[in-house]
Amino acid sequence: MSQPETLFLDEPFRTLWAGQDAFQAARALQGKVLRELEGRRTLRTEVGGRGYYAKLHRGVGWGEIFKNLVTARLPVLGAEHEWQAIRRLAELGVDTMKAVAFGRRGSNPAKLESFIVTEELAPTTSLEDYCRDWPARPPAPALKRAIIARVAEMAGKMHRGGVNHRDCYICHFLLHTEPPPSPAVLRLSLIDLHRAQIREGTAPRRWRDKDLAALHFSTLEIGLTARDRLRFLRAYFGRPLRDTLEVEAALLVQLEREGERLMERYRRKFAPKAGT
Repeated sequence: MSQPETLFLDEPFRTLWAGQDAFQAARALQGKVLRELEGRRTLRTEVGGRGYYAKLHRGVGWGEIFKNLVTARLPVLGAEHEWQAIRRLAELGVDTMKAVAFGRRGSNPAKLESFIVTEELAPTTSLEDYCRDWPARPPAPALKRAIIARVAEMAGKMHRGGVNHRDCYICHFLLHTEPPPSPAVLRLSLIDLHRAQIREGTAPRRWRDKDLAALHFSTLEIGLTARDRLRFLRAYFGRPLRDTLEVEAALLVQLEREGERLMERYRRKFAPKAGT
């Protein structure tokens, strides 16, 4: 039995696409293509002088679905994961993107057609870029503590609300730069939710720990101290640090081990080739 078509349009696309097939209109969007994969295209476009990001899914095929399942990876079949994750994070009070258009149609998992359009978050910079020079030029201690606390708060709300990101690196936390960030004025938004999983209740420990390991790995080279990491744990779990260190002892060992494994894989993948 086929599933009903799902369509949501907010301005400016409600007016721009009035009387049109929204799926055809989404495919016709023009702009800078940021990523082109089999079954998915991501581009930046402008409407009325304002920037938007569109992700267009056209079905990944059974071959890609089986390949993911064989390697124990959950395939991304369309834009619906991101649509649902954006709505759920908004309910949880976690700043993220604003979706202004979403559509899904089809019943065959290998041929689902879907799209999502989100407002551009600007001006922003990723935490990866913002923190890159911290080892040489450390930030003001109060600002660093505020950023650590905010990331921990966002991750904690996300996991307690049943969402796990599956790409939870600091490059996917965007820091808003107007007004300039300070301990008193600090806004972060979480992006790239197309692989996110949403459940009722708390995210399963296995997936929670994978997200935390990804965060740990992505901060290994920005000059964080052991005390900084303890601050993160205290803010994330929201309970006395002594209790966390006792209850989550296995997690702390896993974070260290997984961080080393991911860093080794990263260096192997991006190591300069001989003769280059």
